[in-house]
Amino acid sequence: MLHDTQKKNNEKAVLIGVARSSQDRLDVEESLDELAELAFSANAKVVGQMIQTRQRPNPALYVGTGFVEMIKEMLTENDGNTIIFDDALSPAQQRNLEKALECKVIDRPILILDIFATRARTAGSRLQVELAQLEYTLPRLTGAWTHFSKQYGGIGAKGPGETQLEIDRRQVRTKITQLKNRLKKLDVQRATQRKRRQNLYKVALVGYTNAGKSTLFNVLTKADVRVKNMLFTTLDSTTRVMSTGYPSVTVFSDTVGFIKKLPHQLVESFKSTLEEVALADLLIHVLDCSEESYAERFQHTREILREIGADKVPYLLVYNKIDKFSEFIPERKLADKSFNLSATKKTGIKQLQAEIIIQSDTFSQKR
Repeated sequence: MLHDTQKKNNEKAVLIGVARSSQDRLDVEESLDELAELAFSANAKVVGQMIQTRQRPNPALYVGTGFVEMIKEMLTENDGNTIIFDDALSPAQQRNLEKALECKVIDRPILILDIFATRARTAGSRLQVELAQLEYTLPRLTGAWTHFSKQYGGIGAKGPGETQLEIDRRQVRTKITQLKNRLKKLDVQRATQRKRRQNLYKVALVGYTNAGKSTLFNVLTKADVRVKNMLFTTLDSTTRVMSTGYPSVTVFSDTVGFIKKLPHQLVESFKSTLEEVALADLLIHVLDCSEESYAERFQHTREILREIGADKVPYLLVYNKIDKFSEFIPERKLADKSFNLSATKKTGIKQLQAEIIIQSDTFSQKR
């Protein structure tokens, strides 16, 4: 769903998706709706969406040459100046499209990296995002990138900055090595902190971005984590130790939200942060049940959990935002134990807390 109210911005974007078949088109439409939310989070105004159905991408332009002309027409009709592809483009495809369309062309990974660069608050998250950006842009450090950053700016030009995109590959590799070394030092600090908490009961909240994890975290821990109805509000893991209300000292962690087609570089750079999830004793998997594709989002989150080695951790499933329904009944069973609640209205919280106490008590008895 597109947002009608946005901050004034010079970037007017047309979103492009490619469906492999007519059956695949509905999934692509849903993905473009999510891409529109991402564009909104990056403060761009979406002025149109287009989908081409083709079995395989064009090696040179990703889409067909005729479709490129159609994109041109939409840009002209809507005064657009930015094209955002829902899939990752190769460096050559991006250069060719910019030349053919005479405007800035970015893809979903660049957009997500840009949002992360804007939202990073702590030194650790800034280092992680910068590392991911540099590793993604390394193969793209050509004359086209210099043209891209100087002429267009805006989305995709945050974080390392324009001059960083213009330096040669050797300097970028040196910078990547430096960032990895700095992150290793932070990893040692995190490992020390985790060692102090190894005998505590560790609960981590996970789920798709904007599912309401931070709101639920605040309710469960009486914390004051920043909450906003926008994608990727939380990038830095927040930990709160609870010494009362539970049979043993319990550590709750709020973590970065997931999303489909999350750039591999981001997952890699944030792995040390996401160890909070892999080393947890219990996961609270939060789903926004008001989203039609909540079951698909559940599966995407499970895939990322597998990638970070957290898929074997026991979990409770939470269907959040039931205040938007008169009665919510899941289409199919996604977990052994699930809870319907509204974190904003604080309904259904006691049942979830009771189960966490049972799990925590079992943990205490085994120690």
